[in-house]
Amino acid sequence: MTINDVIWKQPFVDKLAFKHHVSIEEVEETLRSHPLIRRVAKGHIHNENVYAAYAHIRNGRYLIVFFINKKGNKALPISARDMDHSERRYYGKQKQTH
Repeated sequence: MTINDVIWKQPFVDKLAFKHHVSIEEVEETLRSHPLIRRVAKGHIHNENVYAAYAHIRNGRYLIVFFINKKGNKALPISARDMDHSERRYYGKQKQTH
């Protein structure tokens, strides 16, 4: 999946900054860096599922970004945080096989 654009909503931007200490720039880098993407939940709207994007970004952080895939491959980030131990292990194994 290729992300063509990122849609931002203020409540999610605030949550990223205050709860998870993740910046808009870090989320956009994650989504545009050819991340490992997998569907994590079926969306409430047809063809708008929730996905997780895993990436190791330039500043050294291993981030996971949860987003809704909107029409036109536009991502609406709803959360982002540092990967936990099991997510980093999953990411490492998947990167080795791809």
